[in-house]
Amino acid sequence: MKTLLFPLTLFFFFVGCQNKKNENDKISYTEGEILTISKSDLQDKIKGGWAGQVIGCTYGGPTEFQWNGTMIGDHVPIPWDETRMLWYYENSPGLYDDVYMDLTFVDVFEKHGLDAPDSLHALAFAKAEYPLWHANQAARYNILNGIMPPESGFWKNNPHADDIDFQIEADFAGLMAPGMPNTAADIGWRIGHIMNYGDGVYGGIYVAAMYSLAFVYDDMEFIVEEALQTVPPESEFYQCIADVIQWYKQDPEDWKSAWFEAQKKWTFDKGCPDGVFRPFNIDAKINAAYIVIGLLYGNGDFGATVDISTRCGYDSDCNPANAAGILGTMIGYSQIPDYWKQGIGKVEGMNFQYTDMSLNKVYDIGYRHASEMIQRYGGSEEGEDFLIQYQAPETVPLEVGFEGLFPTERRRIGKQLTRQNPELSFEIEGCGFVVDGRAAKEGNLPEAVLEMDVYVDGELLETAKIPTKWLIRRHELTWNYDSSEEKHTVTLKAKNISEGYRIETGDLLVYSTNDPGARGYFE
Repeated sequence: MKTLLFPLTLFFFFVGCQNKKNENDKISYTEGEILTISKSDLQDKIKGGWAGQVIGCTYGGPTEFQWNGTMIGDHVPIPWDETRMLWYYENSPGLYDDVYMDLTFVDVFEKHGLDAPDSLHALAFAKAEYPLWHANQAARYNILNGIMPPESGFWKNNPHADDIDFQIEADFAGLMAPGMPNTAADIGWRIGHIMNYGDGVYGGIYVAAMYSLAFVYDDMEFIVEEALQTVPPESEFYQCIADVIQWYKQDPEDWKSAWFEAQKKWTFDKGCPDGVFRPFNIDAKINAAYIVIGLLYGNGDFGATVDISTRCGYDSDCNPANAAGILGTMIGYSQIPDYWKQGIGKVEGMNFQYTDMSLNKVYDIGYRHASEMIQRYGGSEEGEDFLIQYQAPETVPLEVGFEGLFPTERRRIGKQLTRQNPELSFEIEGCGFVVDGRAAKEGNLPEAVLEMDVYVDGELLETAKIPTKWLIRRHELTWNYDSSEEKHTVTLKAKNISEGYRIETGDLLVYSTNDPGARGYFE
């Protein structure tokens, strides 16, 4: 791998810029220190970051959410050869959703400049033709219905606010901010609140900070620890990753021991309606833990990093994509082993689905954006080099989603609201609820937006607008986290529903301000 060299003349020229040693005698740069990176190395690292994402995503593709709450055993073969990437590009291009989601934001910066307002990013994301899920889809619905960021990602407006969504699409923010983790975090803070809040935003900021630091450090353990300084220590996200780091230090040879500890402590999902009381888990922190397990226990080996992150399970294409992208940035495209790059030449010129961008295009665009950002934030261009003004990581503000709430019950409703039967009621005991489901229609009837009045104890909570069109669907039918802690009657009533249309209810989640675990219910 190629290392960054800090010229001796510059070392003495910039006052107060001497690097220091951390507690493990590892090099740690100081705020404002000027670092030199050649243009060729910058390009190589940017290519390594983008290519790494595609490689990791492709490798983990056949395993995604097939192993929930369990690791993928060493005996399970995961195929890899020169045909894999081309096959997915041609037959299952939706696999690369975490890449083409990144490219939405890259494209806005490219078309509207690096000062493009958050609203342009939000509208480009909401009006795109690709399908979305979880926090992304909830945010799309919010934006299309006039709830703009940061409210579109706020947990009371978005039941998926702690989910993985921004974490898997935040790579661009770090790749455009070499050695500038606070700049990466600022981009992440603004765009992350389009679809997430709290831990969901921290996941993206943490990933972006690791990318940023991977341009200037070649010690993955240090990168993992240093990037965490951008996240508030009071947050569960920080505590989860700090635990993984500690488990690694206690036993740096056995990644499965860290996996077991993370599984025991950090797999409880309280927000995501699809994951509460189920083995499915798309929460940001546990999936970030699997990124970090791959990065730490992979010990700089590209194949081991990708394989370990994949075998941790859950979102096992996105997690190795992040891990491989970060490591690819650290070592550069040229140092990714040929075995793992086999077949990439066949796809680098192919546009990702829903975009007019290929890897080759984003290699160039990413280089230009990083060059502009370096010069915008105190650096400069000097011949065949760039001088980067290093930023020591700073902590972003604390946010806590779903604070003081505890899921206590999941039960099936499974009834339909139709023209003949437009109303149903149910009782809950607690302070809040979520009802999942969808709007549907018969045959070739036109798409429509159905309406449903939601009453709590006879008082109108909202009139929910529920599209039948899947692309712009409301991810949940209705929810509320703000009721008093007592028994409530909830009534759903379809408004003016036409023949051939229906609202299908699924599961009901009930929330309480009382922790059932503290009362011994789950002991």
